[in-house]
Amino acid sequence: MDENKMVAGKVKKPGKRGRKPAKIDLKAKLERSRQSARECRARKKLRYQYLEELVSSKERAICALREELEMYKQWCSAMDQGKIPSEIKALLTGDEQKLPAGGSSTKTSRSKNNNISSNGQS
Repeated sequence: MDENKMVAGKVKKPGKRGRKPAKIDLKAKLERSRQSARECRARKKLRYQYLEELVSSKERAICALREELEMYKQWCSAMDQGKIPSEIKALLTGDEQKLPAGGSSTKTSRSKNNNISSNGQS
């Protein structure tokens, strides 16, 4: 009984636990491994394609936002010089037809801006 161990009142026999591995054909095992590796590489390739498309989409959005920011900077510098850009005049008068194709398509609400008091509360 020296070889056997007592654990929680039960006699444990030394050796491996669980099922004994079945005799698996080595060629079949290698082929499954190769197939799994092929599938993994294909998934990785798709994931990288998706991420590259996402990055290029974000880069395009950044460029568009930079152009819009530059346009607003130009408007501000023109207004600092006392000039009102034609795009802002068109927004203020509500003439959407006068806006250039590259201009901002959002229309500001004058009634919202007029309701805000000097302390920033409505």
